Amino acid sequence: MRAWAGASLIFAMACVEAFAQSPRVPRALPVEENVPVTLPVKRLKALEGGISLDGVGFDSRSHRLVVADQPQGPASKWLDSSEAGAKTGGVAAVNAGFFTPEGAPLGLVISRAKAAGNWNGASSLGSGLWLEDASGKMILARRGAIGPAAARKSRELIQAGPMLVDRRRAVGGLDDVKASARTILLWDGGHRWFMARTSPCTLNDLADALAIGSPAGWPVHMALNLDGGRSSELWISDKIPGGPVFTRPLWNKPVRNFLVLHPRR
Repeated sequence: MRAWAGASLIFAMACVEAFAQSPRVPRALPVEENVPVTLPVKRLKALEGGISLDGVGFDSRSHRLVVADQPQGPASKWLDSSEAGAKTGGVAAVNAGFFTPEGAPLGLVISRAKAAGNWNGASSLGSGLWLEDASGKMILARRGAIGPAAARKSRELIQAGPMLVDRRRAVGGLDDVKASARTILLWDGGHRWFMARTSPCTLNDLADALAIGSPAGWPVHMALNLDGGRSSELWISDKIPGGPVFTRPLWNKPVRNFLVLHPRR
């Protein structure tokens, strides 16, 4: 009897030791895509790292962005984002890509499968891409991840930059001196998007704030800087909860193109 009890004790101690030494299975993390099939489109205001953001959050399964380009140059069709948005049937709009003093795109632009401008393969102002591919999927990506040949197959595209956040990490080497209003586009890597105008800030501070925070309520997977400063503007129609909004200082200059938000049909 004593022998059996001793053997049982030894066996129990061995089991405890084995359990203690075995690797522990980590608890499953929350699934980031466990979200409603269609998130409501709405105005969002946030404060991250002392930087205020005002814009529109939306779900790409219910809404899409399109490029409203002006081949004849700034203000040749629309004076500002409110005109570009309203007259093309949109519900919100921001200024989009960079352009030369003569009004030509500073990078590739595609609107309704029609291309304008040329591939910007060198400047940081063309280091990122927003595009909608032939299937209707929207993404943000680095220039090198797509390439000019594949980019030209897009249905809609704006080449801009620099990238601010790349796979949830702040991009390094950004300007930390000049503070300006910024126009930005954020993506969670799935279906959630946020386009916004910011208060004056440096690119470096903005990148750090976006990588750490969640201004739209979700972690930022990719973030792209669009044209900013005197070009930065935001229009939200009264069809969106929290609208109407039109933020465009009097000293703003006309721009070449806009990103306009449309309901999917």
